[in-house]
Amino acid sequence: MIAQLLVLVVLPALLLAAALWDLTSFTIPNALCAALTGLFLVFALAVPLGLSSLGWHLVAGLAGLVLGFTLFALGWIGGGDAKLFAATALWLGFSDLLPYAAMASLFGGVLTVSLLMLRKVPLPAGLLRQGWLVRLHDARSGIPYGVALAAGAFAILPATQIFRLAAQV
Repeated sequence: MIAQLLVLVVLPALLLAAALWDLTSFTIPNALCAALTGLFLVFALAVPLGLSSLGWHLVAGLAGLVLGFTLFALGWIGGGDAKLFAATALWLGFSDLLPYAAMASLFGGVLTVSLLMLRKVPLPAGLLRQGWLVRLHDARSGIPYGVALAAGAFAILPATQIFRLAAQV
């Protein structure tokens, strides 16, 4: 029951919170990424995952962290995005990491092009009182890539190993 709750409710809720936080403030709190990381360990015990599988999930999380911080160092994503990618990679493991990265990249491309196009259109006067929309619309602002990372996870979650493991418990 705990595994299903974590995969079907808690993981999506934390990913949604990260996406909304990033969308409205261009930040992803460390506490969200830490919660994702800690709750994965609870999931691993609830399933149980096994030492070998747990090790591979940890390596996938580390690989996600290295890739994420490489992209951060290049200025392509923010630090919160890098940590969110790593925490999600930890959950997904190597078996689902490539499909996740591909879907997140696809959503990231759509998000980036959409925002760049919308930023060329003046923001309606009625929305100018919404500070987060003004920041999002500002051409000098970045892209809230946490939205794409969460969308990529949502897109593949039903086909993932963790989803199947949770269903079997």
